Amino acid sequence: MKQEVKVPRMGESISEATVSAILKPAGSSVQMDDELLELATDKVNQVLYAQQAGIFTPTVKEDDIVKIDQVVGYIESNGKSEAKVETKADIKSETKAEAKTEKPSAQAKASPEAEPTSKTQGKKAATESVKEANGIRQTSKEFIEEIKNSKNVGDSSAPVQASKAESTKTTQLDIVLEPSAVKGEPRETRSKMSRIRKVIATRLVEVQQSAAMLTTFNEVDMTAIMALREKYKETFVKQYGVRLGFMSFFVKAAVAALRTFPSVNSYIDGDEIVHREYYDIGIAVGTDKGLMVPIVRSCDQLSFAQIEKTIVNYATKVKEGTLTADDLQGGGFTITNGGIYGSLLSTPIISPQQCAILGMHKIAKRAVVVDNQIVIRDMMYLALSYDHRIIDGKEAVSFLVQIKNWLEDPSRMLLNL
Repeated sequence: MKQEVKVPRMGESISEATVSAILKPAGSSVQMDDELLELATDKVNQVLYAQQAGIFTPTVKEDDIVKIDQVVGYIESNGKSEAKVETKADIKSETKAEAKTEKPSAQAKASPEAEPTSKTQGKKAATESVKEANGIRQTSKEFIEEIKNSKNVGDSSAPVQASKAESTKTTQLDIVLEPSAVKGEPRETRSKMSRIRKVIATRLVEVQQSAAMLTTFNEVDMTAIMALREKYKETFVKQYGVRLGFMSFFVKAAVAALRTFPSVNSYIDGDEIVHREYYDIGIAVGTDKGLMVPIVRSCDQLSFAQIEKTIVNYATKVKEGTLTADDLQGGGFTITNGGIYGSLLSTPIISPQQCAILGMHKIAKRAVVVDNQIVIRDMMYLALSYDHRIIDGKEAVSFLVQIKNWLEDPSRMLLNL
């Protein structure tokens, strides 16, 4: 029985995919749940598995664009493949045909006229090559000998005169000593963009061209949060089974600021502004294949521990390559942390169908003034990129200042002040 292998549905916004790898070539014997093909979309990669045992025959090749529900291969349960199978008679006939074709070339080799000509040309070329090589070596030796015997060696004040012949010798010597410079080895390579990289490039350009993007900056004193984490880190792990990170503080602070400034949790659709009444926040995660932004949903209803567990779960999925399209759908606001790579300051780009993104950066000890005293504090620069079509400058600055105030006094989060 022949079974079709089709492209499955992978999310509401995904209508096509790219065949990134054919894991089983044509004619391969496969078992139930064997990996057949890998598909790449603008969000995630997905592997297609065998639903029965048999002989697999793909109908597509790598880099092909395929649609949802498109047939990309067949599995023959009876062991027969659609590919043509050569019989012994076919092989014998092909062998005979090849033998007949090769006879004229053998006669050509035995031709008495062609052989002397080729031998003569070969000897002549070899003789010329030997002469040329000996000439270069002889020229090099003579030139070096002249330098040794010269009275002006080591005298920088002596005038240097070179004849045309000496210039030629120098050039020949350089050629012998630097053969790689003559060959000119290639210094560039080219590689095809992956589907994810193409989509990322397209969307980033679209955002830059469609949004009136602006970035405002501030700095936050992380000393209080650092002390809080240090004080309760062991107790937190014992009670909840997960580490207390920085991201949960930023998510909580962002939710509070979004409640105060609801326009930051909106986007433009045509000539309308769509206001979200929920708090789904995307956490940007860098991968080898590009930037992924899994969504932490209903953040206003989650505790610190629940937020941390969700982020850890997504991090595991990213490493294992098991993120689904649903994990990446939606989101009204995004937080990205370039600080884990050492970034001190940046201007993050807004995600599609959003109007703002918060950029975290590296925590560094800096000298700051507190109560008219110069003290050393753990400081971080914050960046808020926003769409000026929706958010006014005053609103953007106030939004970022509220996040700063909550982070510098974490107790306000607990008291909702």
